[in-house]
Amino acid sequence: MIPRDIYMPLSPDRLRDALTGVIGFPVTPFRPDLSVDLDGLKDNLRAMLASPMAAIVAAGGTGELYSLAPSEHLAVVKAVVDETRGKVPVIAGTGYNVAIGTELARQAAAAGADGILAFPPYYPGAEEDGLVQYYAAIGAATPLGLLIYSRDWFHPGAAMVKRLTTTIPTLVGWKDGQGDIRRLQIIRQHVGSRLRWIGGAGDDMVPAYYATGIRAFTSSVSNVSPQMALQLHEAGSQGDSATLERLMTDYVVPLYALRGRRKGHEVTVMKELMTMIGLTGGAVRPPLVPLRPEEVEELRALAPAWQNTRTLAGR
Repeated sequence: MIPRDIYMPLSPDRLRDALTGVIGFPVTPFRPDLSVDLDGLKDNLRAMLASPMAAIVAAGGTGELYSLAPSEHLAVVKAVVDETRGKVPVIAGTGYNVAIGTELARQAAAAGADGILAFPPYYPGAEEDGLVQYYAAIGAATPLGLLIYSRDWFHPGAAMVKRLTTTIPTLVGWKDGQGDIRRLQIIRQHVGSRLRWIGGAGDDMVPAYYATGIRAFTSSVSNVSPQMALQLHEAGSQGDSATLERLMTDYVVPLYALRGRRKGHEVTVMKELMTMIGLTGGAVRPPLVPLRPEEVEELRALAPAWQNTRTLAGR
């Protein structure tokens, strides 16, 4: 372990090389008054880091990036950097617009992050030239490796992704958040190994991602069971379709069915499940909403199986 006071952030190339396996996507716990619970975040990270993660994303989508003030974003990144203590790379989320996106990137770099994950800008459906300028500005804000998160309305074609790689020298990774395997395969064939390709549409997409040769994914399941996330990676890497099917049928698909019930439930469900199994899930901030009583009971029925994955994995 390298003490953080002498730890140097990874170079972009080393960051890219490190991104194989499970990338933890921790929630940002909020107290009942909706203040950030940094102690709870650190407790959760200790549980997550007991398993070998490839990296941790601070203030990502599951971490409710868009509900955080800049000062809170900095506090979250610092907490993650302090808790990881150089064990694994820390990647900080950013977005909104050029001014805020670059500010968050710079303060994350100053706090000791190893990389930046750029979300699409607030303005939807922007022209390609403007989008290239947006991502280039965030990339130029720090010397850290940049990952771009393709999600929601932002679904560029292969030519634009190639353009981004030639415009942004620090661009090292592409996180797919749409699960369009056909589009992703076309992009990968056009761009090649210049980027680390990361499955990011959900743990339930691991069989599809890994069947195409991808070997990294961002995991919200790692919040409740890093052991399960690692089992998914190992089974996918080995082409063990029987184990993948069992894990999907018994655990992942039922959970994701509940997560997909309402908008924002991909975060709310994970937080509620974390609380049920003894971790610090906490509240969600608007515009996300709590679970309905019947949804809580439905999730409660799934909780014992997920609790068991934390102790039975690998037996």
